Amino acid sequence: MRRHHRPLVLGAAVTVGVLTATVIPSAAAPSAERTTPKPTVVLVHGAFADASGWSGVVARLKKAGYPVVAPANPLRGLQSDARYISALLGTIDGPKIVVGHSYGGAVITEAAASVPDVKALVYVAAFMPDKGELLSELADRFPGSELLPALEGLPDGAGHHDVAIKPDKFHDVFAGDLPRSTTSVLAVSQRPVSLAAFDSTAQVAAWRTIPSWFMVAKKDKTISPALERFQAERAGSHTVEVNSSHVVMMSHPDKVASLIKSAADKTR
Repeated sequence: MRRHHRPLVLGAAVTVGVLTATVIPSAAAPSAERTTPKPTVVLVHGAFADASGWSGVVARLKKAGYPVVAPANPLRGLQSDARYISALLGTIDGPKIVVGHSYGGAVITEAAASVPDVKALVYVAAFMPDKGELLSELADRFPGSELLPALEGLPDGAGHHDVAIKPDKFHDVFAGDLPRSTTSVLAVSQRPVSLAAFDSTAQVAAWRTIPSWFMVAKKDKTISPALERFQAERAGSHTVEVNSSHVVMMSHPDKVASLIKSAADKTR
């Protein structure tokens, strides 16, 4: 279903039982900020997670009046995932702010390239590949990630080879600043990702033509903070750093929502 944003229309007013046209002096005309619809924010999660990780950010954006969509990222492969998200973006009318966490950053880098009205890309502790880069090679470019030795293989019998984080490693590697009572549940409910996602080469880099914002998680053990800084600097992104684990959208939803709103404000 396509989402339509209709501006407020000032019509007529009833005064003393008589229908009369309402005239607004130019000095009292509503500002563009009040009449221009806010962009739809699309939140794309990464590997080993699902859309519920955005819950705190969604609540804050909706309270601020933003339409929000948080789809399920298939996690089957970079190109196929990007096609899925791109098709979803195509169903949303009007301006869009597209946000990606972790592997979701690579997905939006491809998905947003061919979609009109994407005003900004926001990367949250994310991969941000350039055209021609292999995601696994990009991940290894800088030290600091502890993800690879924490993974376990999960062949599904259908020709795919999935990986997940070992439950006993999940807290320390993925979400060290969340309570263990929370991460123990996340560890057993995580969504595995196909190895094909990291064996894919990026075909296009939307950040080369669309303004970008980047949140670096300084305590990230899943993606090296040094890699995050490198990608943000390369893209000329508006960058902030947060003293956070990889799941910064869960441990610091206020800061993530604030960065998204900043991107929206500066691209209206």
